Amino acid sequence: MCGIAGFIGKRPISAQARASMLAALRQRGPDSQHERAWHADGSEVDAGEAACSALLHARLAIMDPRPQADQPMVSEGGDIWLCYNGEVYGWQDDAAVLQRGGAVFHTHSDTEFILRAYEAWGLEGMLPRLRGMFALAILDRRLGKLYLVRDRMGEKPLVYARRPDGVAFGSTVRSVLPWLPADARGFDPAAIDAYLAHRYIPAPRTIFSAIERLENGHYLEIDLLNHDLRKHRYWQPAAQGDCTAAEALGELAKAVELRTVADRPLGVFLSGGIDSSCVASLLAASGHGELNTFTAAFPGTPFDESADAAEIAACLGLRNQPLAIPSRIGEQFARIVADLDEPFADPSSFPTWYLAQATVRHVTVVLGGDGGDELLAGYKRHPKHLKSAWRGKLRLPLQGGSSLRGKGWAKVADELGMDWQQSYSLRFSGFGPSQRRFLCGGAALRQNVWWRAPDSDESRPLQQLLAIDFANTLPEYILRKGDLCTMAHGLELRAPLLDHVWLEKLLGVPDAERFSQPAKRMLAASMPQLAPLALFQRKKRGFNPPLQASLNDLADRLDGLGERLAALTDHLLAEAPVQAFADAYRQGDGALAEQLLQLLVLDESLAQLATLRATP
Repeated sequence: MCGIAGFIGKRPISAQARASMLAALRQRGPDSQHERAWHADGSEVDAGEAACSALLHARLAIMDPRPQADQPMVSEGGDIWLCYNGEVYGWQDDAAVLQRGGAVFHTHSDTEFILRAYEAWGLEGMLPRLRGMFALAILDRRLGKLYLVRDRMGEKPLVYARRPDGVAFGSTVRSVLPWLPADARGFDPAAIDAYLAHRYIPAPRTIFSAIERLENGHYLEIDLLNHDLRKHRYWQPAAQGDCTAAEALGELAKAVELRTVADRPLGVFLSGGIDSSCVASLLAASGHGELNTFTAAFPGTPFDESADAAEIAACLGLRNQPLAIPSRIGEQFARIVADLDEPFADPSSFPTWYLAQATVRHVTVVLGGDGGDELLAGYKRHPKHLKSAWRGKLRLPLQGGSSLRGKGWAKVADELGMDWQQSYSLRFSGFGPSQRRFLCGGAALRQNVWWRAPDSDESRPLQQLLAIDFANTLPEYILRKGDLCTMAHGLELRAPLLDHVWLEKLLGVPDAERFSQPAKRMLAASMPQLAPLALFQRKKRGFNPPLQASLNDLADRLDGLGERLAALTDHLLAEAPVQAFADAYRQGDGALAEQLLQLLVLDESLAQLATLRATP
């Protein structure tokens, strides 16, 4: 797990700008930071010189922490360079094949395996052999190409900027921004509206007009001479034949075991829910009883699952450590917003950040339960929205007008003004269309939904919703939160439930077994030790913090919020409506709490980014 960045082009980039790019990645890779940079003719630059191309790497050393495994890593011939963030598993058999063919390995790192595999098999031959999470850049001077690749599920982030004079990339928008000329650092109005609609900015957009986000399961092919860029989709989920639930769970057990390999201490995030309990149960059954489990505790609130987690850990014979999450976020608010890179307003990102901060004092790697709800239809929104599946493409030409609260007729008109798939966004949106019109002073919206349309011709309603989840909320909301909040503290998070081989088997399981009531019942067979606890009868609880105390802690930010957001968004948001929204909450409308937090995050994030974009 690391941070990566780099660029190719004709425009010389100063050593100071490159240092700023690398500095933006340092917390992702606290163990070492390195740069390799070249002039336009391919010769390496001396310290302090400007460069036309460079690879930058900040390393969190998990496998083979010796300096020999640092990056950027180069081939024996010196003409292929690798800059990589992530972790791949189960590659040793393929490495043995390469060794029998004459390849020489100098480390036992997955980084070197990827480099040797690319040398031997090329990109198309290498990618099917990568099982895990990754964002990688391969600079191949033999072919005159730069390849940028993002993993199948989107566990690792990758953004890029393209201009006539070159291409840059990075793990975060803040690591790419110093490469852009000052006049190319404008905010994207569509991205701001997308953030208001969804609480995050869906791919391929970012908050900056000039920076794009690479979608999961895709790679870019970039010509080193003319900087032409082509995007390819190299994978999409598909069943690999019929499969029983037992066979699929066997593959899941293997996926969990593969993710226990590390040269640094390993633990488990454990809540009182089914997904993390399944991971912990499989670990305990395979002989990993020495592992510590870590649980976010919210003492004295309905959100606290620490007692449930302790009970689960005791049944499994695992040690459990509850970690108290602060109820007030004022002191760390600006830092957390900065660590989220760009506007991002999942309320659970705050406790996740604190949980990672506390966990990294004990271990460097944790396994978590992300992905179970998206793969097994575990959210309450799924059955709720399926009740209106009969609407299909039917929509009425209605507009809910402009509404502060988005209730009553405005809410009905918002939903009926979209088709059934689009209106799914309202089940967990930030601001509905009528509220966004209100905040924008009554201006017409560019579009209701900013989601990426899934590549699916699925006709079954539930699978249509899951395809939307897979293309949008899973990679760009759930996994982005997990990556940014853990990497902010140099903690590697692994998600066995997002293993693509297990997923391909799961897709072959009959729907009657995969989709149950209560949800995720098929996982019960993987955790017989927990049968007495009746996990599947427990009410599902989210991971959102109690917001009242947090917002009280941020109360001084409400004064002037409308004026600041109007200025930061170039008046896309109107001053008076935004201030009216803040005042309505202050006067007692607690139902607006999550949306007010969304505006406060936008205010802080844009203010930080405006300062950065003004930096030479």
